[in-house]
Amino acid sequence: MNDELIENLDFSTHNSALAKGVLTWDQVIQERATLDDIDDTTIALFKKEAVTAGRLPDISGLSTKELLKKLHLLTEEGLTHAALVLFGKDPGQFYPNLFVKIGRFGLNMVDMRFQEVCEGNLFQLLRSVMEQLEKKFLIKPIRFEGLRRIEELEYPVPALREMLLNALVHRNYMGSMTQLRVMDDRLSLWNAGTLPIELTVEKLFQSHRSIPRNPLIAEVCYRVGYIDSWGRGIEKITDACKAAGLPEPTIEENSGGVAVELMKTNLETRVKTPVETRVKTPEAILEALKEDGRLTLAEVADRIGKSVSAVERAAKKLRDQGKLKYVGPQKGGRWEVKE
Repeated sequence: MNDELIENLDFSTHNSALAKGVLTWDQVIQERATLDDIDDTTIALFKKEAVTAGRLPDISGLSTKELLKKLHLLTEEGLTHAALVLFGKDPGQFYPNLFVKIGRFGLNMVDMRFQEVCEGNLFQLLRSVMEQLEKKFLIKPIRFEGLRRIEELEYPVPALREMLLNALVHRNYMGSMTQLRVMDDRLSLWNAGTLPIELTVEKLFQSHRSIPRNPLIAEVCYRVGYIDSWGRGIEKITDACKAAGLPEPTIEENSGGVAVELMKTNLETRVKTPVETRVKTPEAILEALKEDGRLTLAEVADRIGKSVSAVERAAKKLRDQGKLKYVGPQKGGRWEVKE
């Protein structure tokens, strides 16, 4: 898009321009924000890493205001959504679902062990989530090369970092929070926002052009050297998994978003869990609704890590079997588990 067009739009026309597709969400002005809402520490970090990346020279002497203008994050009308997402002191006051929720589960979504919430701007989230994974959620198997002791995370750091960057750059910031689920045998990262109509899951594993949902956010992350601009995110994750001896990642669209999943071992070689310890979809649905009968089927699907359609089919069977009953009006009712 022509940057002059963005800067010349009247303040009152931003919302209508967004609705008509003239602007993307991250290009729209955040009316309540001022330069006092920008975090100077994050700006300094960006300058340092951008110079190292070599994609944005001659910025060391720029003020915060000058830098934001250079990055098209500040116009005559004010700060864009992208400016707050990237550099905000407390972006959560503008966008309540900006945070990343990390959950540690056992073999299934019912076996919840502990969780953490990471908050802050995009640069802070990237660091805090990776730190949480390393310190609390993932183990470091020990191996030796000769006399040298080597500790590496059970999943390759480049793959984890690329997954997280993809989620933060391409997510729908008006949707739900980003969710990272760590289980005994796999790890799954879900972010709100379906794929562009030009892309399918199959095409993500093939050569394809980059189609960013948030072009301003993507451009800043490119300038700082965090991502490239060639649509190679999934390829990088796949290559990192192969180098670590792990299967290729799996990707699916569900619950209005995209989930990328890493497995510890190949399905063919993984030791099978005894049938009695596996929780199947119907059992997981009943367990979730016993805990909270106010959950909708979509919320149940999100909690147990299944697609909404799979949960709806299983719920229908459970109702036909007399194990599940819906009580009350269609809107505002609740599910009741029959013992």
